[in-house]
Amino acid sequence: MAASRDPGAVKPRLVRCPACGGDSVYSPANPYRPFCSERCKNMDLGAWASESFRVPEEAPPDDQNFGDPKVQ
Repeated sequence: MAASRDPGAVKPRLVRCPACGGDSVYSPANPYRPFCSERCKNMDLGAWASESFRVPEEAPPDDQNFGDPKVQ
């Protein structure tokens, strides 16, 4: 007879760690989720703190009035 599975058991969801690209368990059992480890979580925090992550700014030339509805 085959081994029976617990119907209430949930297989842990694996996601890609945003820092290292390795497997990370995405569940309440992983206090660092979505990261795989404390090291990866701290590396990401350090990158934000040092402003390594930035949204590119598309600033108009200084001689153009851009975004000011009073001027347009």
